[in-house]
Amino acid sequence: MNTAAHASHSTYQLDAEETQLAEGVPTEFRFRITDPNGTPVTSFDEVHEKKVHLIVVRRDLTGYWHLHPTEGGDGTWSVQLPGLEPGQYRVFADFSASELGHGLTVGTDLTVVGDGVHRALPAPAPTFVIGEYEVDLEGTLLPGQQSRLTFSLRHAGEPVTDLQPHLGSYGHLVAVRADDLAYVHVHPNGSPDDGVTPPGPQIAFHAHVAEAGAYRLFLDFRHDDRVRTAEFTLITN
Repeated sequence: MNTAAHASHSTYQLDAEETQLAEGVPTEFRFRITDPNGTPVTSFDEVHEKKVHLIVVRRDLTGYWHLHPTEGGDGTWSVQLPGLEPGQYRVFADFSASELGHGLTVGTDLTVVGDGVHRALPAPAPTFVIGEYEVDLEGTLLPGQQSRLTFSLRHAGEPVTDLQPHLGSYGHLVAVRADDLAYVHVHPNGSPDDGVTPPGPQIAFHAHVAEAGAYRLFLDFRHDDRVRTAEFTLITN
């Protein structure tokens, strides 16, 4: 299957070698980021310890993967995708090209061939449970302004006070709007090396979304040498 597709932001584009994948088969996903002239970008600035952050979501927002591709010398990036269920997916690449001096996000669609099932967006809930971890969310998204979101973490009923840095922060937050997959990647207030930000039990963010809607939030955090993801639904008015 030698299909290709691209999506653009500010005339930068994500060009993927394959956009149709086989069901359940781990696949090497290869892509390039091209500039307004169609030339592959080869000079990137590191942002939170990586030059490119690759986010993959199911279009119904019931699946999420935060991956870090490997850079090739010709501007080609590659990353191993897990075996995916049939259905429609969206890929986002976060990066900062050295020539720009600021970050951009570009994306493209993926199709995993087969009879996919569209799942309903999970209902809003203040607490997400993953194994022995409980994560509480306080706050909401207010369109057009900075919104404070605070996540409180517990492990086996006790507050987590020994979070480990993950990509230069104690947490990473991605918000995606359900109707059009508008995407926001947010980094938390403070950093592990600033001398004032504690390693839990709370992780605070200030997020800005342009419009109202139903959003799915994905919080990555690291504890006991493992990265886990808590997921929430927020409905904004």
